[in-house]
Amino acid sequence: MIMVAAMAAAIWGIGVAMGTPKRARWIMIGLLLVAVMALQLALPDRHPLREATGGDVRLWALIVAFGVMIWGYRRGLAAVRRKAGPGVSAVHVPVQSDRFSETELDRYARHIILREVGGTGQKALKQAKVLVVGAGGLGAPALQYLAAAGVGQIGVIDDDVVENANLQRQVIHLDQRIGMPKAHSAAEAMRALNPFITVKPYQRRLDASIAPELFAEYDIVLDGSDNFATRYLVNEVCVAGKIPLVAAALTQWEGQISVYDPAKEAPCYACLFPKAPAPDLVPSCAEAGVIGPLPGVVGSMMAVETVKLITGAGDPLRGRLLIYDALYGDTRVIAAQRRPDCAVCGQAPLP
Repeated sequence: MIMVAAMAAAIWGIGVAMGTPKRARWIMIGLLLVAVMALQLALPDRHPLREATGGDVRLWALIVAFGVMIWGYRRGLAAVRRKAGPGVSAVHVPVQSDRFSETELDRYARHIILREVGGTGQKALKQAKVLVVGAGGLGAPALQYLAAAGVGQIGVIDDDVVENANLQRQVIHLDQRIGMPKAHSAAEAMRALNPFITVKPYQRRLDASIAPELFAEYDIVLDGSDNFATRYLVNEVCVAGKIPLVAAALTQWEGQISVYDPAKEAPCYACLFPKAPAPDLVPSCAEAGVIGPLPGVVGSMMAVETVKLITGAGDPLRGRLLIYDALYGDTRVIAAQRRPDCAVCGQAPLP
């Protein structure tokens, strides 16, 4: 038995030295145990090699069964945690300091020398908490630029996994992450980009049972979802919580973006779009297609508007809907006002 333990330790040590993934090392040890059990069955009683490897196949069967039980328990526990809701994160959230390190000052130097941002604005970014709904076409660039800008805490909620067809436009994900939950893929990319921020991934679908509690943890919400049910839910919860909402949408060659903030006299999403259009009038990207760089353009605009809201720089797109036509290089801005009869914010008093 000591010989088998020594062989397992050697396999593990060599794997560590060669940088072999942990999963591959466990597979090699599993194959070793299978080989040992086969020897126990094939060799006669009291054979020296059989005695040196434990002497009884039942002992190894018990060890393997115990290992499988532990593995199954850990997998089950991880699945329960993923489904437990936004209060549970599979990633440890480090405590962030309010002070800038020398590395951070150098990293954000181009922000700090901007008159409209400066040190005060960069500190506001560091203290801000932003939630992004969706880690797809719009969420991908928005998350990347918010992370690079130094937003202190970024949450991302998405129940989907990375697919090959996403990679034409969802640039935060990589080919080797196909099959990985998008929320965790995006979180991994953001931490790699900026280790000075806190990222909270939520691998689940946003619904009415969790949205109010989740949104209450954040200062601003970005909606990059691809369906009207989620867009209306996000809008309703943001209006109720007086949380600014940066929302955008895409179709083929065109994108639109606005800042919905009734608490600042701006209209909400339902003021502009009281009812969802018929499905055949607004086909999804999977049905109608979308040019790859377009989500990058509009998603980056979402990040810019968020930075403006946090730092107080410039004039955010409150009460204005910006429409970008990539095919003809045309940009239009449409003024919008709150509707007194809006079913979502019409009854809310103006400040």
